[in-house]
Amino acid sequence: MALNDVTASRIEVEVAYAEPHRQRVVALAVAPGTSARDAVMQAALPSLFPERDAAFFEKAPLGIFGQVLKAPEHHVLEAGDRVEVYRALALDPKQTRLARARGRG
Repeated sequence: MALNDVTASRIEVEVAYAEPHRQRVVALAVAPGTSARDAVMQAALPSLFPERDAAFFEKAPLGIFGQVLKAPEHHVLEAGDRVEVYRALALDPKQTRLARARGRG
């Protein structure tokens, strides 16, 4: 199989992850049939975010363009998809707004 045949049989996707002060979007060319979780593992995010171990990325909730995936291990990607890796928020937004409102009153 020629190199052009191999690259032609791949689809372009992105994997995105962010910490409060740093974010990365990794562009990947993956084989058709690749799951969202597989793409995250191929993105090598632990090397970009050493404060997170591989186990975090193996279990983290995932989404596509803001829509949470119920079964990311089984969600087959389409060309152009952006897989988002979610993490728990450091502060609950509702509690933060409530504390601000109490401070004003």
